[in-house]
Amino acid sequence: MRLKNLFSLHFAYYLAMVLFLYAPVAILIIFSFNEGTTLIFPLKGFTFRWYGELLKAQELLKAVYNSLLVGLVSSLAATILGTMAALAIARFRFPGRDFFITVSTLPLVVPYVVMGVSLLILFHWLNIPPSLWTVGSAHAMINIPYVMLIVSARLAGFDSNLEEASMDLGATYWGTLFRVTLPICAPALLAGFLSSFTTSFDEFALSFFLTGTQNTLPIYLYSQLRFPSRLPLVLALATIIILVSFVVLICTEQLRRAGHPDKKRTYDYG
Repeated sequence: MRLKNLFSLHFAYYLAMVLFLYAPVAILIIFSFNEGTTLIFPLKGFTFRWYGELLKAQELLKAVYNSLLVGLVSSLAATILGTMAALAIARFRFPGRDFFITVSTLPLVVPYVVMGVSLLILFHWLNIPPSLWTVGSAHAMINIPYVMLIVSARLAGFDSNLEEASMDLGATYWGTLFRVTLPICAPALLAGFLSSFTTSFDEFALSFFLTGTQNTLPIYLYSQLRFPSRLPLVLALATIIILVSFVVLICTEQLRRAGHPDKKRTYDYG
């Protein structure tokens, strides 16, 4: 980087944005190693005690398990349904296609608080009690549009003539789907799954309205903020979640890029 660029207005804006976004996260990580229970400077000392205490917090570990279970099941359901929707809109022209796309993407614009209240009323009307299943179904619903858009972008990135060539050589549509289309879209499928899992694991608004006696991790953390003595455990767990989420997001971005090869690439068949 040139020296004059270090003092440019654009670089100053970029630096201010990075500090605004990540300074709170850095402070949270620092306080997770604080020996005291109060979040004030200077720190009382450096310790890994709170990370060790996490293994003894059974209710917290149960909440983590619930969030992992809901995240895995809902993300798998969202990936399957979102992929089916992506195949429909990318490869077929059918009556009501535009309306279908509009309805499918509504969860992207409807506030989760409004959606949570609506689903709570719906499940109550259907006599379905709040549980992890209601939370998981809601998480799957909000993640389907993300998977649909990610997979649709990948489907638009390769020539549909590959599928036609497969069927011309004798393969059925389903054989082509499982042997050609889905393998080519595999990076997008995995990226959609990881994106859905991250969203589900962190989701609070929907879980707040739809969870029953089995709390997910965001609900449990929110309930622990009333007890100052439990705050260091929350910070330690939040640090772990941040680091894991960061790794997952990096993997998701790499998979997204892998799903969009450079069209300018040339091949030597010499």
